Amino acid sequence: MKRRDFARRPGCSVEATLDLIDGKWKGVILYHLQSGTQRFGELRRRMPGITQRMLTKQLRALEEDKLVIRKVYAEVPPRVEYCLSELGESLKPVIDILKAWGESHQQRLSCAPPPVVVKKPKRAA
Repeated sequence: MKRRDFARRPGCSVEATLDLIDGKWKGVILYHLQSGTQRFGELRRRMPGITQRMLTKQLRALEEDKLVIRKVYAEVPPRVEYCLSELGESLKPVIDILKAWGESHQQRLSCAPPPVVVKKPKRAA
């Protein structure tokens, strides 16, 4: 994935950080990898809304950006595990703050569960 040049621009450090964790899934993947090394299937189960193709694409981008380490075992069938790199580990406070902010504002966010509507029974005429 080609990175943009943020040199000599106001807010470049914020832009550079957001460029690394942009999109719908990268932050979620980094969050799930905080709990330790996981296989592809484990990550997929934790994120039922992501397609296999998108998860592969996002993991490759995170690996290219040196945030995730991919380890392939020479077994049949092949086993592949993902974990946070040292650089990825340094993003833990950022991901944790994003999670805390989301939890405290969940009622206003579109990902919040819909409110439960209790219908009153109709009266017989």
